[in-house]
Amino acid sequence: MKKMFLTLFFTLSIICSCSEDKDNPDGVIDTPKETTYTNPVYPSSMPDPTIIKGRDGYFYLYATEDTRNTPICRSKDLVSWTFVGTAFTDDTRPTFESSGGLWAPDINYINDQYVLYYSMSVWGGGNTCGIGIATAARPGGPFNDQGKLFRSNEIDVHNSIDPFYIEEDGKKYLFWGSFFGIYAIELTDDGLNMKYGAEKQQVAGTAFEAVYIHKKDEYYYMFASIGSCCEGVNSTYKLVVGRSSSLFGPYVNKSGKDMMQNGYEVVVDKNERFVGNGHCSEIVKDDAGNDWILYHGIDVDNPSGRILLLDQVKWVDGWPVISDGTPSLSADRPYFE
Repeated sequence: MKKMFLTLFFTLSIICSCSEDKDNPDGVIDTPKETTYTNPVYPSSMPDPTIIKGRDGYFYLYATEDTRNTPICRSKDLVSWTFVGTAFTDDTRPTFESSGGLWAPDINYINDQYVLYYSMSVWGGGNTCGIGIATAARPGGPFNDQGKLFRSNEIDVHNSIDPFYIEEDGKKYLFWGSFFGIYAIELTDDGLNMKYGAEKQQVAGTAFEAVYIHKKDEYYYMFASIGSCCEGVNSTYKLVVGRSSSLFGPYVNKSGKDMMQNGYEVVVDKNERFVGNGHCSEIVKDDAGNDWILYHGIDVDNPSGRILLLDQVKWVDGWPVISDGTPSLSADRPYFE
């Protein structure tokens, strides 16, 4: 009887203890969400990223084809990325540059379809490389190649790669260029051709490539990359910026030096862990209103490719600031509900 009494006593005690747990009335143990992340957020080579939020709520990221046929990754939170496929196949990939690689894409949503501008080039082929266009109904593809927009020798801009699309006052423009000037030209309303009679105009000098323009408040911010991208741990790539009150410039640094004269402010330089950091994606705002940017870098601990890095963009006295001016090793995660 004594043994039975003790068993009943302990059983009732456990039941009462559970029923009185007001903080956890269902008795379910929640695993706390991670509040920080570490760089890189994608450890395999994913150079020259471009990003868009799809109509399905996922972020989609596209990159230079270190994975053949233009890799596509997907994420809900900018931190955890899943490889979902490629924009093209060997049968559907563009062909206007013989033996050319697909570099530095730029993804957009224009007139109810996804439009991917891409560069096609061979290393050292600055005169014949060019920019093409592909379209898709869904961000994961398949993408249908619409062919060449222009080549370097046709538009008279050497090394015509690194496209960036932007809309302004109901008009559509493409910016591009790589170390032979940054240029812009107006496109047709569908974004698939150059507007008839449009003329290119130069907006930045010969120090830059991989332009991305972000509008915030009264300024346009031209992010670009300088230095060498692809020499492993000896790469000198870095992300820089200038700003303007007009889309077409003049873009200047803090002291007023024009980007046409190769003025700039450094946004991301190297540190002991990551070097060759640059060619940023579009800026993404999380649900807490914070701005985030992705870019590639080289991990000195494993320099086998250009891996994907993420950092918050803070705005200090009207200028973008990232971490301590170098990639963060660990930081608070973006917030998404």
